[in-house]
Amino acid sequence: MKAKDQDELVFLPLGGSNEIGMNFNLYGYGPAHARKWIVVDLGVTFGDQTTPGVEIILPDPEFIREYAKNIVGIVLTHAHEDHIGAVAWLWPQLRAPLYATPFTAFLLREKLRENEECADAEITEVPLSGTIQLGPFEVELITLTHSIPEPNGLAIRTPLGTVLHTGDWKIDPDPVLGSVTDDAAIQKLGDEGVLAMVCDSTNVFVDGESGSEADVKDALAGLIGGLPGKVAVACFASNVARMDSVIRAAEAADRSVCLVGRSMHRMAAAAKSVGLLEGVREFLSEQQAASMPDNQVLYLCTGSQGEPRAALSRIADGSHPHVKLGTGDACVFSSRVIPGNEIPIRNLQNRLADRGVRLYTERDHPGIHVSGHPCRDELAQMYAWARPQIAVPTHGERRHLLEHAAFAKDLQVPQSVAPRNGDMVRLAPGRAEIIDEVPAGRIYVDAGVLTPENGDALRERRHAAYNGVLAVSVVLDGRGKVAAGPQVRALGLPADDDYPMDEVLDDLAKEARQALARLQGEERELDDEVETVMSRAVKKASQRIWGKRPVVETTVLRI
Repeated sequence: MKAKDQDELVFLPLGGSNEIGMNFNLYGYGPAHARKWIVVDLGVTFGDQTTPGVEIILPDPEFIREYAKNIVGIVLTHAHEDHIGAVAWLWPQLRAPLYATPFTAFLLREKLRENEECADAEITEVPLSGTIQLGPFEVELITLTHSIPEPNGLAIRTPLGTVLHTGDWKIDPDPVLGSVTDDAAIQKLGDEGVLAMVCDSTNVFVDGESGSEADVKDALAGLIGGLPGKVAVACFASNVARMDSVIRAAEAADRSVCLVGRSMHRMAAAAKSVGLLEGVREFLSEQQAASMPDNQVLYLCTGSQGEPRAALSRIADGSHPHVKLGTGDACVFSSRVIPGNEIPIRNLQNRLADRGVRLYTERDHPGIHVSGHPCRDELAQMYAWARPQIAVPTHGERRHLLEHAAFAKDLQVPQSVAPRNGDMVRLAPGRAEIIDEVPAGRIYVDAGVLTPENGDALRERRHAAYNGVLAVSVVLDGRGKVAAGPQVRALGLPADDDYPMDEVLDDLAKEARQALARLQGEERELDDEVETVMSRAVKKASQRIWGKRPVVETTVLRI
């Protein structure tokens, strides 16, 4: 296939640029009015204190939904939630073929089963180092190392040039499980000529190298082998190499392993489906582990980030039905603190410590965790292998992307572009530049319902969370006269001994009554008018009392 005069090669991030997580990247080829597209990764991010009641956040596919018929494939680089977690939610809007390696495909099938609208979704399993022909794109999988099995970079060949999309990666000379980085394939790409490299920026501020899983394996074996009592280890379930290291350290210390948490069981099943975790003993059930001597059991747990419903949080609360930890026991955190999770993790660790559990973290025991993302020396090595003409940083906040672009310039990369989500970058022909801006919002999963980022429900919930709620009710008779009330109830608002809540509510009710008294004639027959004037009066009084404007819900009953 040859390039035509109007053909362009564009890169368009709709998630994962200007943030870490929620990766959703598009590559388009052809004339502007008739491009073919491939999607690379379709992941989620997670809610925080600013999104009360929302745990999962999706990228908004509004732009590409209009061109869904022109999507020739969705290619998934690896199985982390921020790369595949949105597929089951958004595939019904895109309905394009899915491509993944066996481990990723195993986990993806489980997700798709949970959505009836994905019943006809087909996943094509691609072997490691395999090649896929998708319209004008030839996509070759490049084996990399990361903190999950089967991570892949993508060599995306087009008539206008080749793009190396790294996905998440590091350079680990001994990853414990899986193959080492295929540097020969990357250097071959460099020899052929790489137009652009779209590259992970997570650790761009960190000097040196990220470290090897083999070193973590040794550190964990030394630590676990010397611990008395029951031992719990918290790590990311997706890091199967870490699971393998913990399991083998436990077995070397004559401990049997009990997996605690659904994600641990799901990842173990996926790993075994592709031949990993070979030769380990059969796992104990939680009931079996509870009857074992303390020094003969190790619990491998989910919940290292303080997630309230995860296994380790329930253990810390004492609410887990089978797993109990206390004085003389130990908990090892073989994981990093994801930015934004500092408070829940600290609270979790304090609850464990309060039970007498001895804690071991990366801070006080260096070596029991390493990152899955490249530090500066590894980035420099990747640029030396690939030798791209254009650097396109992704997978990072704004400061990461700009630092990565500056670093690439120091490495003599001729051009760099650091796009935000929604920035369409023309990679070829001509000089790389942002040529358009498209919608790139977020969709919240709220009680299983997909809702807009700025939807009324979450906006009202935020308002109520910060300002409280007042409920006002009044009963009017057939002539519009007050038969009962107004009555005011409060939720989430403070009072003190000098001005107790009963008095506050009486004063608010008085304000509502006076506002109602000012309504005359037909106005009193209109429920909306009655509700409006009473709500306005109560809000104004609340501002005077608390300095807040709570949500005010007014109900008018007529008899």
